Amino acid sequence: MHEVKRILLVEDSPNDIELILAVLSENRLANEVVVVRDGAEALDYLYRRGVFKLRMEGHPVVVLLDLKLPKIDGLEVLGQIKSDPELRAVPVVVLTSSREEQDLINSYNRGTNAYVVKPVDFHEFVDAIKELGLFWAVVNQPPPASISSRRTI
Repeated sequence: MHEVKRILLVEDSPNDIELILAVLSENRLANEVVVVRDGAEALDYLYRRGVFKLRMEGHPVVVLLDLKLPKIDGLEVLGQIKSDPELRAVPVVVLTSSREEQDLINSYNRGTNAYVVKPVDFHEFVDAIKELGLFWAVVNQPPPASISSRRTI
C-alpha cells in the first residue's frame, strides 16, 4: 500500500498559501497539503488535538514552517517539535521572509532541517517552492517514524 506523503504548511499569509498550494499542485509534488494558519493549530495537528483529534495517524513527510505566526510563533513550534522524541525526526523547513541573522541562528539552534528565505520575485518564489516540494516530497527518504506514529521495539 502506498502511503500518502502529507506536507504540513504552517503559514498565515493567504497570498503565500495560495501560491504555494498552486505550485505544489501544478507540479504534482504532494498528494496532500494540510494548511494551518498559526502555531497553535500546527501543534494541535501534530499532536492530534482539538479539530485534528480524528485525523489520520502518522506524521507529515515535512513541515513547512513560517516564523512570524499568530498565537505561537514558528520558533516555539520548531522547539516543541524537535524536543519531542515522537516528532523529532519529522523534517522541518523554515520558510520565511526573515533575513535576520538571529532568526537563522535560532532556527538552527532549535533543530531546523533547512532555512529558506521566501524570494520576493514571483518566478524565484515559484522555483523555490517547486524545488522544496521536489526534494522533501519525492527525493528525500523520510524516517519510518514520519510515516506512522506507531513504533516497533
